Amino acid sequence: MDRLIIELPLIDAIKKSPVIKRYVKRMVTTDLNVEQGAMMIISQVSAVIQNKIPEKLPDPGSFVLDCSVFDEKFGRSLCDLGFSVSLMPRSVASELGMTDLQPTRIILILADRSVRILDGVLEDVPVKIGGCLIPTDFVVLSYEEEPKDPLILGRPFLATAGAMIDVKNGSIGLNVGDLVMNFEMNKLMQRPMIDGQTFYLETLSDLAKESLMEMQYNDPLERALITSVDEAEHLDNTAGGYVMLMDAGKQVMHISGVDRHQPPVSIDTPRDTTEKRAAKVTEWSAERAPKIELKQLPAGLRYAFLGENNSYHVIINASLNNAELTLLLSKLRKFRKALGYSLDDIAGISPDLCMHRIHLDDETKSSIEHRRRLNPNLKDVVKKEIMKLLEAGIIYRISDSDWVSPVHVVPKKGGVTVVQNEKNELIPTRTVTGHQMCIDYRKLNAATRKDHFPFPFIDQMLERLASHPYYCFLDGYSGFFQIPIHPDDQEKTSFTCPYGTFAYRRMPFGLCNAPATFQRCMMSIFTDMIEDFMEVFMDDFSVYGSSFKDDLDNLCRVLARCEEKHLVLNWEKCHFMVRDGIVLGHKLSDAGIEVDKAKIEVMINMHPPSNVKALRSFLGHAGFYRRFIKDFSKTARPLTALLCKDVTFEFGNDCLNAFQKIKSALVSAPIMQPPDWALPFEVMCDASDFTVGAVLGQRKDKKLHAIYYASRTLDDAQKNYATTEKELLDVVFAFEKFRPSLVGSKVVVHTDHSALKYLMQKKDSKPRLLRWILLLQEFDIEVRDKKGSENGVADHLSRIRIEDDVPINDSLPEEHVYFVETGIRDDYGAKFQVCRTSGPSVDRHHSLASINTQFSKEVSIDTIHPTVLVWLILILLLLLRFRIDPGLPILPITLLRRLNLMI
Repeated sequence: MDRLIIELPLIDAIKKSPVIKRYVKRMVTTDLNVEQGAMMIISQVSAVIQNKIPEKLPDPGSFVLDCSVFDEKFGRSLCDLGFSVSLMPRSVASELGMTDLQPTRIILILADRSVRILDGVLEDVPVKIGGCLIPTDFVVLSYEEEPKDPLILGRPFLATAGAMIDVKNGSIGLNVGDLVMNFEMNKLMQRPMIDGQTFYLETLSDLAKESLMEMQYNDPLERALITSVDEAEHLDNTAGGYVMLMDAGKQVMHISGVDRHQPPVSIDTPRDTTEKRAAKVTEWSAERAPKIELKQLPAGLRYAFLGENNSYHVIINASLNNAELTLLLSKLRKFRKALGYSLDDIAGISPDLCMHRIHLDDETKSSIEHRRRLNPNLKDVVKKEIMKLLEAGIIYRISDSDWVSPVHVVPKKGGVTVVQNEKNELIPTRTVTGHQMCIDYRKLNAATRKDHFPFPFIDQMLERLASHPYYCFLDGYSGFFQIPIHPDDQEKTSFTCPYGTFAYRRMPFGLCNAPATFQRCMMSIFTDMIEDFMEVFMDDFSVYGSSFKDDLDNLCRVLARCEEKHLVLNWEKCHFMVRDGIVLGHKLSDAGIEVDKAKIEVMINMHPPSNVKALRSFLGHAGFYRRFIKDFSKTARPLTALLCKDVTFEFGNDCLNAFQKIKSALVSAPIMQPPDWALPFEVMCDASDFTVGAVLGQRKDKKLHAIYYASRTLDDAQKNYATTEKELLDVVFAFEKFRPSLVGSKVVVHTDHSALKYLMQKKDSKPRLLRWILLLQEFDIEVRDKKGSENGVADHLSRIRIEDDVPINDSLPEEHVYFVETGIRDDYGAKFQVCRTSGPSVDRHHSLASINTQFSKEVSIDTIHPTVLVWLILILLLLLRFRIDPGLPILPITLLRRLNLMI
């Protein structure tokens, strides 16, 4: 009975106990005596009385809740009061089958000031917590890496759920109608209620403490004497395992991702290993593989499969052996995210890496265009494209924009296939497989400030790519769609169609600065690989190697970089470990550079042009391969003459012959070799009356290999040049054309005009020739003479055949006149008197005066033979040219006056 405690209200106690009643009455009516004494109080009461600083508490941790959406369970959904929206990863939305995203103009600015472009909004998503369903709006965002907490529940959700967060006690309460739920964070992990996930309980902490106590000894020697080696090692491993698993807030493994047919998963299996095993099962599963229509491939290519049941195709070299094939496919299976089979595989490049901007000129007027008429077939193409882009989140609906452009439907080419020509030959080409929608942004482009980012030179890039045994030709999957547009510029991409007005979140085709933005992005991604083992031109990537292993290693580096930067490749346009391929209209192989037979086949079937437009088209196509055609300018001269202004278009026999000759030259075009920078270059030059031509080559194994053919037509002034001037002009043209290759290298110039060899050393010459010679001084040149009959490789332009290398002496050896006989001779109707002289002692002024006097007395115009008259004029002009003596011009002036010729 001593321990019995009865609790009563004070009023009831006073009524039932007279003693208490008298005591209370005494307290109210009589002042109590205050006595000093000591009293024991707890620290919290002391802190309140003394007004001290409150006790510091540790971090209670994040406030997370277990929830589910439909049948999918989510543990550790973060409750964040600092988030104005609720966030869901794009991967989670895809797993839930919620791909119908509503467009949004919300922009996320994170704590690091980085900008994130949202994929869309999911409205009224039922989030189940406990036994309550809470409708929630989620914004969907594509992550570079999957977050630890899959869902973020922001302030709108917490307000809807009536959340009360007690940070001090580490609890969160939800008040939904009459339902009240309270969740304590420190006990949340003790209740593993989520299916498919396993958590370690707090019991592990106690087990770890026991193991650590067994391991702790004050004296290390005591531990060594008492504990055996095996027991000590076992304790170390046990304690270490508990330490790794004690984080109760970390998900250990996702059991639902493990195949039931696989062996049971041990509790000691690391989480990363289990996730990788699950990824291998889901990434290449046949259920998720898209349906693909296969096409006939060219010779040397075949299909291979990365997934189960012949799914996930890739195109590889057909001549690979079993070991090489197995190794290649095993490497490719590691990079699932780098290969795209549908538009849903495009994750998008991070805005931090690249974002397209549209900067308009000052004082630019906006443009709103009406939609264009489309027939039912093309309208169906537009409808399918709009639905596909909306589902992928690339476009969104918009109603107000200052820039609206119309849609346009154009033919679309697919992957590489083969077609049969008239000779029953299979030609690899890309045929038109359908139509695609594009936007007519011409008015927007006219008002846009241009981005002048440089592109690589095609000829130099082809020279670096040629002559390698193995290639991997890669292509971006809808490359422009992988680059986001800045939120401020998205409305400028608005377009109208029969189904509404939309704007792009990703960069579309048709914008004037889109190629520059894409090239800049690719250069930043692969900057350490370009010109080493890779070449990039827009969305065409070419990887090469000196052997199968080198090319495969280089390919793995490129695919790893693609996954890192979320760049997706188009499987249909990627050819792995091939021996040759088409790059920018040229065929590359170990042999060198060739023309694309598919493009040549189109030109061979062309009919003779009937107007100027058709002629320009033919010359444009043929000019693309002019480096393969000898003497292209000379051959095409009759055709180019029809393009001159105020010239009647008459396609005569000379034009028809030139047309057929160019087509024949394309069919028999040689294989060009890339330059070897360790060897000297050789340039063969020759000029004709209307054109100049040159050939750049190198000599390997005593055989000359052509690298480049070049030619051009002379203008009206250059046609009047002397032969020597034309030949030197040809050399200058060749060095200007091939300058990037010739600077810093030894160059041997072959010419059939031997005067050039001595013209390089001549000090006095025409100003034009001196200027050209000065231009050639920066090169290491060696001029070699060659007979005209042996210089046929230089376009067969020579007109003079020089059998012997006899130098031309263009200076007078001596300035004396010698006699043959005395007396006056009468030849060809003219009388001459020759005087005997004796070398330099003769007075030249006196001799010239005598000759002048003799001509004045004896010569008559009527008696001079016409041939002699012509020779006289030529001699006088030569005397004027070389100016033997200051007094010499008196002679020709007098004679010309006698001949009644005007100076």
